[in-house]
Amino acid sequence: MNHLSRLLSILTILKSKRIITGPELAKKFDVSLRTIYRDIKKLEQSGVPVITIEGRGYSIMDGYVIAPIMFDELEVNALITAEQLISKTNDDSLIKHFEQTLQKIKSVFKSSLQSQGELLNSKMLVFKSKKDEVKSASLSYMQMAITNFRLTELSYTAQGKETTFRKIEPLAIYSLDERWIVIGWCLLRSDYRSFRLDRIENFKILEEKFEDRNFDLGQYFLSCEEIDEQP
Repeated sequence: MNHLSRLLSILTILKSKRIITGPELAKKFDVSLRTIYRDIKKLEQSGVPVITIEGRGYSIMDGYVIAPIMFDELEVNALITAEQLISKTNDDSLIKHFEQTLQKIKSVFKSSLQSQGELLNSKMLVFKSKKDEVKSASLSYMQMAITNFRLTELSYTAQGKETTFRKIEPLAIYSLDERWIVIGWCLLRSDYRSFRLDRIENFKILEEKFEDRNFDLGQYFLSCEEIDEQP
C-alpha cells in the first residue's frame, strides 16, 4: 500500500469513530510505529482534527466530515467509457479490480448523473477483434509488483518451448495486439526480457525487494528490435 492510500485508510478508520492505538495501526498496515507517528502528523498538518487520547490512542473530532468528491457529466461519461473498454480487455484481474473501484466511485454520483451514466452505458458497445481469445489474470498483481519493487517468481511457457521457472524484477508493462506484456530483469538470463502475461502459468510476488534500475520504457523500445516476448 502506498503512502497516500495508507493515509486515506487511516482517515477512514478514524472517521468510523473508533479509538485506535499507534501499535494497532502499525500492525494493520505492516509499517513501523515511527511511520504511523509521521502519518498522524501529516493528517494534522493537512487540517484533519486528530485527537490524541493519552493512554488510549487516536480518534477524530466529532462532526468532522470529508468533502464529497464531485464529478461533472463529462467525467462520468469518461468513466462509463472506461468501464466498457476494460470489460473487453483480456485480463480478468483488471476487470475485477476496476469493477470494484467503479462501484465505489458510483456511490458518490448524484442521482441525476447516475441515471445519465446508466443511459450512456446502454447506448454504447465495444467490439473485440476476431482474433483468438487470449486471457490472462495477473495484470493487477504485476502492476503492484512494479510499483513496490517486489521480486516475482513465475513459471513461463514461451511459444513452442518448454515451461521454465523464472525469477524477475518486473519493471514495466505494455499492451500489444490485445496482449499484456511485462518487461523485467530476468535473473536466469541476467538481462531484460519480455513475458506475455497469458503465457504465465503460475506466479508469486515475493516479499524480497529489488533496487530501482531507473528503467526507461521509451529508451528500451528505441534500443530493442522486437517488442514481444523474448525467451
